[in-house]
Amino acid sequence: MEPNQHELYEYARNRIKQKKHLFIHFIIFFVGSIFLFVANHWLSYHDEINWWIWAATIWLFIFIFHCIKVLITDSFMNKNWERAQIDKLMLKQTKKIEQLKNDLENSKSLEP
Repeated sequence: MEPNQHELYEYARNRIKQKKHLFIHFIIFFVGSIFLFVANHWLSYHDEINWWIWAATIWLFIFIFHCIKVLITDSFMNKNWERAQIDKLMLKQTKKIEQLKNDLENSKSLEP
């Protein structure tokens, strides 16, 4: 397998793995919310308040953050984005080094 194909394969494999974990998280969230409801109402565990709603809401926010990470952030902040950022920073550093060299040469030429 060529290095480029291998890289594409690894990226696809990682994305599928992330989406699989997201789906598993959703299933656990759904079943866990039902369990929290049952524990609160049918098992009469502190049934004077609806605490399961708070627990499920917090869990929902965690799931939403997981969705954002997998479906939005990781879809465009991948290896190509990292490489572009590294190249951009290296170019800046190279320009700065060249500018410093030019300044040093200019200051040497001005000295008597």
